[in-house]
Amino acid sequence: MVVDYPRILIAIPVFNEEKSVDRVLTEVARYAAAFRGEILVIDDGSTDATPCILAKHPVEVIRHGRNRGYGRAMQDMLEWADFRGFDWVISMDCDEQHEPASLPHFVEAILRGEADLISGSRYRDESLPGDPAPEDRRMINALLTRELNERLSLGISDAFCGFKAYRASVCAHLHFDVPGYDFPMQFWVQACAAGLRIEELAVRRIYVDMTRTFGSGLDVPDRRLAVYRETMHREIRRCARRLPVRAALGLA
Repeated sequence: MVVDYPRILIAIPVFNEEKSVDRVLTEVARYAAAFRGEILVIDDGSTDATPCILAKHPVEVIRHGRNRGYGRAMQDMLEWADFRGFDWVISMDCDEQHEPASLPHFVEAILRGEADLISGSRYRDESLPGDPAPEDRRMINALLTRELNERLSLGISDAFCGFKAYRASVCAHLHFDVPGYDFPMQFWVQACAAGLRIEELAVRRIYVDMTRTFGSGLDVPDRRLAVYRETMHREIRRCARRLPVRAALGLA
């Protein structure tokens, strides 16, 4: 049976990933070949050997002259996918915390045609083998996921997993300006305001390097929580007219 695959872009933001980028790209390319997927790497100002390693792989590269943040990389990814005429874009990290072996599961969900956003969840199926999450990350994720669900009637279980598939044509009409790790807070509010059909897909919870940092003062959990909440509340105020009534309660 010949499957008529949509055009799928696999987008991978990287920043100083010389230890893992070669392995990740090699494995991603192997899976992508099955559905004729193309690969885009957003190099967010790497200062190690990452750019040299990227040059050895047949991938498209957007390079930032300086580190501009995770959210900016996501914006570039979505703009590129729309401009180049892709039907879908799958985002994944390059630190080996997202398994390329999960790519076929995202493609299966894409082919079902029932969603505009397929969001990976590390907490949807606790029976999957996985690593325990650092306590502060799990706590902040749980708190903000619950707040998003309560205000936006979303019903998601993991607000911060970056392993996602986006329908390019609908996401191209969203307007993002958050450059940092608080980008998901802006994204979820706009996705709800736009009426995107959302599906979750269980993925393994993997933590390879427990020393990785957020930077920009976000390694302090209380500071990170405050920044994320402020971004969510600001976006709710911006989109209030297109959101459920309960979203704006208490944010006037």
